[in-house]
Order: sequence, then structure tokens, then C-alpha cells
Amino acid sequence: TTSNKICMLCSRYLVKRSPAVVLTSKISRMLVPDNPNTSENLNQLNQHFAIHSYLESDKLSALDRKLYTCLSTTPSSAVYPHLARWFRHMSSVSSDDIKEEKEVSVSKGQPHWFIPDSTDGNSLRLYNSLTRQKDHFLTNSQNKTMTWYNCGPTVYDASHMGHARSYITFDILRRVLADYFGYKILYVMNVTDVDDKIIFRARTKYLLDKYRSDMKSLSRDAVVSEIKESVDVFKSKMAAMPADDPKHKMMAKALSSLEPMLDNPKVDLDELLTLATMPMEAWLDKKHGAGVTDHSIFAALSQHWEAEFHQDMKELNVLPPDVLTRVTDYVPEVIAYVERIIANGYGYESNGSVYFDSSKWRTDRGYLAKLRPESVGDLDMLAEGEGKLSDVNTKEKKNQVDFALWKASKPGEPYWESPWGRGRPGWHIECSCMADAICGGKLDIHSGGEDLMFPHHDNEILQAESFSKSKQWVNYFLHSGHLSIEGCKMSKSLKNFITIKDALQKNTARQLRIHFLSHSWRGGLDYSESGMSEAVNTEKYFNDFFLLVKFYKSNLGHGIDSYTKVGSEELELLKKFEACQNSVHNAMCDSIDTPTVMKCLKSIVSDTYTYINVIKEPNVRLLVNIGVYVTRILSVFGVAQMPQKIGYGGVDEGAQSTDEIVLPFVKALSEFRDEVRATARELKAGKILESCDKVRNEVLPELGVRLEDREAGEAAVFKIDDKETLLREKQQLLEDRERKEKEKAAKAAAREAAAKEKLEKGKLSPSEMFKTSDYSAWDDSGLPTLDAKGEKITQSQLKKLKKLQLNQHKLHEAYLKHISEQTF
Repeated sequence: TTSNKICMLCSRYLVKRSPAVVLTSKISRMLVPDNPNTSENLNQLNQHFAIHSYLESDKLSALDRKLYTCLSTTPSSAVYPHLARWFRHMSSVSSDDIKEEKEVSVSKGQPHWFIPDSTDGNSLRLYNSLTRQKDHFLTNSQNKTMTWYNCGPTVYDASHMGHARSYITFDILRRVLADYFGYKILYVMNVTDVDDKIIFRARTKYLLDKYRSDMKSLSRDAVVSEIKESVDVFKSKMAAMPADDPKHKMMAKALSSLEPMLDNPKVDLDELLTLATMPMEAWLDKKHGAGVTDHSIFAALSQHWEAEFHQDMKELNVLPPDVLTRVTDYVPEVIAYVERIIANGYGYESNGSVYFDSSKWRTDRGYLAKLRPESVGDLDMLAEGEGKLSDVNTKEKKNQVDFALWKASKPGEPYWESPWGRGRPGWHIECSCMADAICGGKLDIHSGGEDLMFPHHDNEILQAESFSKSKQWVNYFLHSGHLSIEGCKMSKSLKNFITIKDALQKNTARQLRIHFLSHSWRGGLDYSESGMSEAVNTEKYFNDFFLLVKFYKSNLGHGIDSYTKVGSEELELLKKFEACQNSVHNAMCDSIDTPTVMKCLKSIVSDTYTYINVIKEPNVRLLVNIGVYVTRILSVFGVAQMPQKIGYGGVDEGAQSTDEIVLPFVKALSEFRDEVRATARELKAGKILESCDKVRNEVLPELGVRLEDREAGEAAVFKIDDKETLLREKQQLLEDRERKEKEKAAKAAAREAAAKEKLEKGKLSPSEMFKTSDYSAWDDSGLPTLDAKGEKITQSQLKKLKKLQLNQHKLHEAYLKHISEQTF
């Protein structure tokens, strides 16, 4: 493990050094990334560096680098001046000065990870899938420049919330690295525009559309007959699947909608064919798929869905990549890349296809996966990685775990000429090749969804490192967590997914982003009504705060009048504000922990509200500073647009915002209304107060102004808000009022009905209520003495009857009273 390796090096150092200058064993144990850097430990290190330049006294060694990467933050110059001097020096030294290879052992089963050569010094740690721990982030290049390759979409259908999970997540991380930590990023993303899914979808769509067109010349009986034939084939496929297989259930559901309609002559043929899409696609592809040869058929589908994807990303406020690569544009480079792998001894041709020689690589390097070594040999995952149209068990391969670098094209598939015949790139090869073409042979960051870890990313690594004969192609692999829908696994193949467009019909892009920020970027995320409701409330919570700060800012004086005394309450809020900023920074450094950051921001907003409630005339400059800071952090996350101002802002806002222009006029109106209301109260002029309420509730919301009255004698709070938001709130209030009135009326009606029912029951005299065929004798009060058979009523029965008669007596008295009142 990392800690064992470092402690071993420290122990070796302790043996070599004289007692006067050695570190204690306690300090050596401290050299572990996840252990706290206690003041006692740091003091001893500071004392050591007071008389020595390095841990080895007079020369820079790998042990210095180990200690440097283990320190969680930059040591304080005031408290640990000698340690801070050494740390600053370590931030600037060249890695070439350290001759010993910087190798770190990682999680059990994973190959070694090599610390990047870098002079970049910061306290950021990122969770690295290559080590399954948080590693100190160091770039390959100088001056905070870095390369980042993100796996893009396979464009064959509408983008869904699973895509949103990945691309919003990495957009947030990208913004944080660029706008918070100051990295200059070359961000590259690919688009897979040819693969098995695209080929099958394009081919079946083309054949189904063609059949729909040709269907006009066929009789109804002929069409129904062919649909039934496709259903029989479909059923035979289902019979070979386990009944509890989710795909079996999905197929059964499709048949349950189709089969009742097959012999119904009233069902339109177009509608019938739509219901039969699943069985007919497979049936048509088997019969005619090999005859589809026009490349434009495949290109049209991928181009359409790529355009839709980019529009969805724009709607989600995801920054576009600096470079976008498509595999169809890089086929010559892919061919050359594959040829190099073959030349290096790690690829072989078989029947027009080229496969990666896993046995050769394992012999030379000792592993087949860096990310998920435990998944090596999982043939189901390997088959999914090879694609829908491929046979993972083909005898063309030397080994079952070998994977395709280049696929020989079958009839009905697009192809390019190559040294091995007509074919197309394998899925995994495109990212290795295109990343190399744009970024060179080494990447700082590679990212994608967690589902891509194996086999896709692991196979990419094998390709890239066999191509360049390098030990480490990617320094940091970042993987976003899975997305579920209301607690259920999302699956595009099972039709259990929500498109991004559908999601944006329910919530805004900002609300979706806030929901994502409230969860760890590498953990699971549940897209649910409750989660989105919380995100909406969070958005409103911040917005109400921004509007309140803007209100106070509008009253801020100019020059010396804008400064007021800082008292004990302000000092207390300043301490909390400073603590908030420190906590936010620590959370950012801790693998960009956005949930903690959001909690910190909410906390300082809550503290500010508390301060405002206590202080009637708050220090406006302090409020503005907090508002600007919260806005800046939300802007870093892509939630707000204007980091130098307060609030969410808009993309097209210029130097002078609408707020700044309008607020003076709103302020004048609000102050005039306050005076009118005060006078109306003195004169008890109810109609004038009603008019003032109408201005607040009906007129101003239409203009995008929120007015909030406070206690008598206090000025109203006015805020420039989103007009649509105010109108929605207004409509909600009207609906709530209408609902309450309906509920009130319903309760009144229920009470009236209950009263009528009681009166109706009260008509019957208590002495007559038991004069029925159930009894044969009664006493003077009307209580039964004998039942219908002439048997005496028991004491327990009589007790119950008396209780019933007593209740009836009360009802009858109420009835008589009602009658007398009505008569009167």
C-alpha cells in the first residue's frame, strides 16, 4: 500500500541518518496522505529543516517528493518557516533532479501508478480511479497547462439523463479546475459516429421506413401476415432468454400491446406497424440488412443525433469542448495507429480483423487492466464492449479476452479500405488514437462514466501504452457515478430512461445542476421528484438572498457615507464568513467536494439572515461582499453567470444590469407607497390600503418586482426578480386560495349534510325506535322486553338498547328544537 511504501522508505532513511538529524518514527508514520498533519509532527519537520535542506541532509531525494505529496496543505510561513521554505523549494524543483523512480503501489490487484513529473505545487487532490484513492494533482506540463480527454457520446438516439449526469459532472470539474484553481485546459471530447449500435439503428430505421413506404402497395392481409411472422421469430428469441431477464420483460410488454391489435381490422396499418417496431426491425434486418450499403444512411442518423446532443448540452449550460473529434474523420490515423501496435508485437490480423494480443501483453507487463483488474475474464462485459454485431467467442481470436482494434466489415456495414481489407475501427481504438493525435502520448486527465471503466477504458490503456511503449498513458482517470431514476437503474436498452429534453420540460438547467452539485461527482445520484424539489428550494433560497442583498445595496450611500462602524455583530459574521471561505477551499481541494461547498454556502447565507434579523441597519458592504462571494462560487460551478455581481444573472447582461437601471425607480415607488399606507392607516381608509395591496400583489409582479411589506413603521423590501417566477408564484397563490376556499366550502357542505342527516334521524321518537318485527313486547318507555321469538331480553342486550335510545333521545330533542325555531 501507499503508506507501507512510504514508511519503508522512511525507515530506510532513519537507519542511514545519525541520531542528531533523523526524523522520529512518529514523523515517518505521518508520511501518509490520509493521516492528519498534526502540529507536533509539523513542528519536528520544521526543526529538521532549520538545519538541513532536504530529508537526506544535503541532497534532494525521492523521499522529499514523498513527503511533499503527503502534506495536505501548504505549511504556514508564520508557524513553520523552515518547513514552508522547503515546501516552496519543492514546488519549483525539476523532477529530473530526482533520479529514483517515483512509483506508488495502489489498491490490491492494480498495477503501479507513477507520480507525474511536475513542478506544479498546489493542495488539490483528486480521486483517481487508477489508485482508488485521492492523489495529489500534478500536471505533465508547466505553468498550469494540462490536457483533458473526455469520452463523448455514441450518437444513435436522444441524449438522456445518464448523459446529463456525466457531462454536467465533468463540466463542473472542468470549470473548477479552470476558474477556481487557474489551470489552462485543453479539453478534448470525441463523438463516436460509427459503431455497432449506430449501424444497427440506422439500418433498421432505414428498412422500417422503406417498408412503411412500400406497405401502401401491399394488401392488409399481406402486411399482417408478415408482422405475425416477425412476432413468431421474436417469440422464439424470447423463449431462449430467462423469464426474469429485464429484456425479456420489455419484449413481453411490447407484444402485449401488439398482439390484441393484429386481427382488429379497425386498427390503422401505420399504427399497427408502429406497435410492431421491435419484432419488425429484427425481422427486416435479418432479411434485408446485408443489402444496405449506402454510407449516407449511417451518416444521416449519427449527424442528426449529434446535432441534437450539442443542442442539449447548450441547454444544460455545458461548455463546448476546445476540440471535438469524430472517429470517421480519423480513420487514416486509426489505421496507422493499429499498424504501430502490430509492429510493436501487440496486435495480430485474423480474417480481415485485427485483435489486441492480450497474452503477449500479460507476459510482458503482467496485467490486462489497470482500472478493474477484477473484471478481466468477464465475457459478458467483454461482449458488450465488442458490440451488438460482433461475436465475442469467434475463433478468429487467439484468446477470448482479445478485443478488436479493427473490424472486418460484414455486408450491410460501412467500411474503409485498409491493409487488412475493408473494415472499420473497433470501439476502443478511437479514443486512444484521437487523444494521441491531439494531446500527444500522455494525458493529464481522462474521464467518462463509471460504466466505461471496464472494458472500454482499460482497453484504451492497453492500446495507448502498447502503441507508445510507455508505462503510464493517463495520470488521472476520473469516473462519474451512476444515475438512477426514482431509485431504479436507468437503462437505455430497456427503454427505462428520461431524455434531457423531457427533463428540461420539468426543471431548468440550473435546478438540474444544483441537484448534481448536492451529490458527490463520483457517487450514485438518484434523479427523483423529491431530489428535484430540494434543488428548486435551494435555487430559491439563494435567489431570495441575492434579492435581499440587492435591496440593501440599493440603499448604500456614496463615498464616506457608504462605510459604517463594524461592531461585535459584524465581527462575528466576518469570522463566520472567513471560516466559510476556508471550508469551501478545503472542500474544493478535497477532490472537489461540491456537496460540502453547497452546505457551506447555505450556512453563510443562514448566518447572514440571522445577522440581518438582529441588526435593523446592517453593514451593507459586508452583505455585498458575502453576496459577491456566494455568486462567484456558484459561477465557478456554472450555476450563476456573473461572478463579479450578485445573483444568477443572465448570459447577455452588459456592464450595467437591468437591476441597476430599474432599482432607483422601484425604490421611489416603494417609498411613496409606504407613505400612502401609513396615512391610510391613520385615516382608516380601507379602500386605499386595498389599492396598495393590489399594487403589491398584481401590478408589480407583472413588471418583475417583488414587494414585501414589513411591520408598521418599517420600509417595505423591494426586489427585482424574474417575472415568470413571480407570475408562477402569483398563480400558485391564487390556486392555493381557490383550493382552500373549495376545501372550506366542502367542509361546510359536509357539516350541513351531517346536520341534515342528524335532523332526519331525530324525527323518530325514542319510544318508537324499537317498535319493529325484531321484538314482540315493550315497556312504557319503548324499550323491548321480549325478542321476536318471545324470549326475554338479556341484561347486556338491554344495556346496549338503553344507550341507543339515549342517543336517539338527544337527536329527537335537537330535531324538536329545530322545528320550534323554524316555526318561530
